Amino acid sequence: MKKIIDFQIIEKQSFPRAALLRLKASTPLPECRGGQFVNVRVDGCDKAYLRRPISIHDVDYQNNTIDLLIQEKHEGTQKLCASPVGAALNVVMPLGNGFTLPDKDDNVLLVGGGIGIAPLLYFAKQCNYLQNINFLLGGRTQSDLMLLDHFRNEGEVFITTNDGSMGEEGFVTEHSLWKTMKINKIYACGPMPMMKAVAKMARERHIWCEVSLENQMACGIGACLCCVENTKEGNLCVCKEGPVFNIERLLW
Repeated sequence: MKKIIDFQIIEKQSFPRAALLRLKASTPLPECRGGQFVNVRVDGCDKAYLRRPISIHDVDYQNNTIDLLIQEKHEGTQKLCASPVGAALNVVMPLGNGFTLPDKDDNVLLVGGGIGIAPLLYFAKQCNYLQNINFLLGGRTQSDLMLLDHFRNEGEVFITTNDGSMGEEGFVTEHSLWKTMKINKIYACGPMPMMKAVAKMARERHIWCEVSLENQMACGIGACLCCVENTKEGNLCVCKEGPVFNIERLLW
């Protein structure tokens, strides 16, 4: 069930063009799935009339906290990233459909590019019944790779950077693990070209694959039609029918 919740920022970690905010609520949190998102109201910003959709990075039900990894893009997200500890944020959550949980004997690979790493951590925690979890995380350069220790706590992390400043040089689809690792399920989130390349590789190798789309969203409930994606089932609102889609539903 969706809820409108008032949170307070209790911790903050800043990165180049991004910030990790830990938000605490005074009431119990609704159940969330990895891959779902929240809509955050941006107060005190004349140019941000609408809420901003942000992936759920982590959830702690015992302490009533959620973590949001936010990339600075425009005025709204810049304002959120600049918010100080102690500030209040009004949030609608959870929204959208999350990733499909794998079977216990699946060999899964979680692929994230840039800020697309955000929804993968909480999903990995929901998959803690698996024997092992592998992450493949990519960025343009080393500074784009954030919170690696968080991911290493949940599984093995493989890295690519476009300039070779960390991990293997190149795109995530060029990492050497594709030649050696047995994979039967892929979950991906990141820039559209990256996800399309991962989807192409998955189809060629007959690997089941889900991707989390990052179409521009406004209302978060399928009313404004800003985030429509043309699929095999017709035009669908990413915020309501997604953001997670199996690649077999997409016209890629």
